[in-house]
This record gives sequence, structure tokens and C-alpha cells, in this order.
Amino acid sequence: MSKCALAIDYGGKRTGLAICDALGIAAQPLPAIVSRDVIEVATKSITTARERGAKVFVVGMPFMPDGSEGQQAAKTRLFLAELKKHMRDDERIVEIDERYTSKEAHTLLREGGMTSAKKRKALVDSTAAVVILREWLVTGDRA
Repeated sequence: MSKCALAIDYGGKRTGLAICDALGIAAQPLPAIVSRDVIEVATKSITTARERGAKVFVVGMPFMPDGSEGQQAAKTRLFLAELKKHMRDDERIVEIDERYTSKEAHTLLREGGMTSAKKRKALVDSTAAVVILREWLVTGDRA
């Protein structure tokens, strides 16, 4: 059974994506979806997952530092509702706490030699999706 999953770091303007291989070992960033249209982001996410054989959507939930849900989490919930409208019976969503993933993504990019803040901004969302996916691969429910 394939353990391929698509991680999604949903954002208001840019949504980061990352995919893992069929064995569930390696995670790699994909081009971000640049759109404010939640329907477009959901349908492009579904299309990307299906093209790559992913049946699991690992979605980062942007909880507040105290664990509560704020405005961005509410937007992510709307995105999840739209995503569910387009899903098949054999596809599922897993939510992962994504607190601090963007900060970790910036650190990873800087440590990788990317000193330009402008260049990091273009890649940070998909790098955050890689962080989300790695967390799920290590600790998540992959049944």
C-alpha cells in the first residue's frame, strides 16, 4: 500500500505543497499555489495529489501559541470544507499542528545558504509543507 501523501500549508495568498514518495520516506517541496480563491486552491491540491498518487492530505492547522484556534485556523477550516467536497472515498485528511513551521522553514532555507529574504519568501510555504509532512511521516497515523 502506498504511503504517498500531500502536505498542505494553507495560506491566504500562497499555499505551500510537499509530497512524499510511495514508501513514505522522503519529502520534497512542490511549487506553491498562488491564489486567494479557496475553491481554486482546493481543486489544484486535489489535482496535484491525484497526479502524484497521494491519497492522504496532511494539512497544517495554524493553532495559536496557547493551542486555541484563531482567524487563520478558521480560514483553514473553510479550506478543509472545500477540500472535502472534492475528495473521493479512498482519500482522507489528516490535520497536523503547524505552529512554528514557517519559522523552522525560514531557518532551514537560511541554513541551506539562501540569504535573500525575497527568495526565501517564495519558497517558505512549500518548505513549511515539507516540515509538516516530515512530522507526519515520523509521528503520524499512516494506516
